[in-house]
Amino acid sequence: MKMTRYWKLALALATSVVVAGSALAQAPAASDAPAAATVAAPVATATNAPAVTPPPTPPTAKDVNSGDNAWVLISSALVLMMTIPALAFFYGGLVRRKNVLSILMQCFILACVISLQWVLFGYSLSFGPDLKGFIGSFDWFGLKNVSIDTPHWDAGVGSSYAGTIPHQSFMIFQMMFAVITPALIIGAFAERMKFSAFLVFAILWTTLVYDPVAHWVWGKGGFLGAMGALDFAGGTVVHINAGVAALVAALVLGKRIGYPERMSPPHNLPFAVLGAGLLWVGWFGFNAGSALGAGGLATSAFVVTHVATAAAGLTWALMDWFFNKRPTVLGVISGAVAGLVAITPASGFVTAMGAIGIGIGAGIIPWLFVCVIKPKLGYDDTLDAFGVHGVGGTWGAIATGLWASKAVNSAGADGLFYGNPAQLLIQLKAVGITVAYSLVVSFVLLKLVDFVMGLRAESQAEKIGLDLSDHRETGYTVLD
Repeated sequence: MKMTRYWKLALALATSVVVAGSALAQAPAASDAPAAATVAAPVATATNAPAVTPPPTPPTAKDVNSGDNAWVLISSALVLMMTIPALAFFYGGLVRRKNVLSILMQCFILACVISLQWVLFGYSLSFGPDLKGFIGSFDWFGLKNVSIDTPHWDAGVGSSYAGTIPHQSFMIFQMMFAVITPALIIGAFAERMKFSAFLVFAILWTTLVYDPVAHWVWGKGGFLGAMGALDFAGGTVVHINAGVAALVAALVLGKRIGYPERMSPPHNLPFAVLGAGLLWVGWFGFNAGSALGAGGLATSAFVVTHVATAAAGLTWALMDWFFNKRPTVLGVISGAVAGLVAITPASGFVTAMGAIGIGIGAGIIPWLFVCVIKPKLGYDDTLDAFGVHGVGGTWGAIATGLWASKAVNSAGADGLFYGNPAQLLIQLKAVGITVAYSLVVSFVLLKLVDFVMGLRAESQAEKIGLDLSDHRETGYTVLD
């Protein structure tokens, strides 16, 4: 198959980026934690002069806790496992047989492409020195000043992202979140987007949507974080962000050929169950790892993640049983994933009882969108990326404003049920801002890519399957 001029241009640009990244990698990473300066005690001019509080002491290499660092590195590996192979198996098992390799390829290639984007400039845009609360600067381009043995330190505000682990440990943990977020969108346009268009869109979307929103919520100086929005592990940054983009992609691309009359059921449900099980395990790194240490907060996040997932999986199965007369395997794994999504923003702020409430809501609200609202409206969200991640993430972000308790995390805030309705309002504002931004920018990017190179596979390619049309491979043996 001859490459188009656009694909040649994309390949040339990608080669240039990799070469630039290799050159930058030759420079040793400098420590971003300056040595503590000696502060001279002020001379008191009166006997009742107020005491002067010395500035916080920047962390040094000796402050690194090996247990915390080990847990964060293990959690990083668990979050990577959520993309490859967990999400790849989950999505791959749900599509038709002729498209399974295209799903596996899309998930795997994102682990390659977004990792390089993150090292070169994505991390700097997301967590680098703040520019007016909206985006990070390029000061950490190519991991410049991102230390391998010293915790991050922000002299401007006198605090760090994680004071007991090296800065690069924090960076690699956050990288895995950046990898999986655009991968979630695949579920909406599965079986009908060209591979070349997918690659370009994924890079643009991660840079112009994910990176800014990550900075707003988690970056030092980000305006949503400064407003008091709570998102412990990515309900807003990851799931609402990706879920809204998924809905936009489904609408822009249009329905699959033959949808819904000639759609076949999942080609390999055991694959999907395997993927869902791996997602459940990997999510402990996603949520409990976000404590950035091996302490009590990680334990609490681990417990509530499991409890909410169990409640959501059971609730979805009961909804299927009551309304559709049969509990289904697809239903219980969909409910479990919805529960994982919903507990993500709240995992560091709620008790086990709050987690049960969040899980029950995750088994009902996304079920309604997937089983009732989507068929009525007729949009083709192939694998329910919006229904599970967009809706589940929205419910989780709002529910954080209901059940958050300072008894769990003193650095957070109480929610409505603990007498603080203001936090619920803040959560609603954060959800609205994220939805609006992701919707508008995702739409513009999809239209831009469509104008330049075309988004959708040719009808013949879609009929024979993207495995053959995009990759000249097949995931099954054809007998003569």
